[in-house]
Amino acid sequence: MPVVVVAAVIIDDGRVLLTRRGEGQHLAGFWEFPGGKLEEGETAEEALARECREECGIEVGVAEVLDVTHHRYPEKDVLLLFYRCELRAGEVRHLQVADHAWVAPADLGAYALPPADQRVIARIQALFGARA
Repeated sequence: MPVVVVAAVIIDDGRVLLTRRGEGQHLAGFWEFPGGKLEEGETAEEALARECREECGIEVGVAEVLDVTHHRYPEKDVLLLFYRCELRAGEVRHLQVADHAWVAPADLGAYALPPADQRVIARIQALFGARA
């Protein structure tokens, strides 16, 4: 049974928020879109809002699904739900992340993102790259 993971694609002023996974975490050192595992009884929207608060200290509004993908890592299977989100309040803090960057869609390929994120990168670049 795959682990359900939600990820926030937050685009603000033409740039996308990436966070970096800390040491000791699965895929440590990789850049990713903020988010995490769905907890029991939680909707995807609630999970995204909670994860963004816990990881980065920001409040987001959740909009539409951008992509859904399944990926099999050696240690687990994940079902990823990528949502377009809007930054509503707060400045990004490193509460549960090692670092963050605001990146133009065209520059996403310069960051080491997990294999499961590759398809959504192309979608973000197609949808938002011209506005970066």
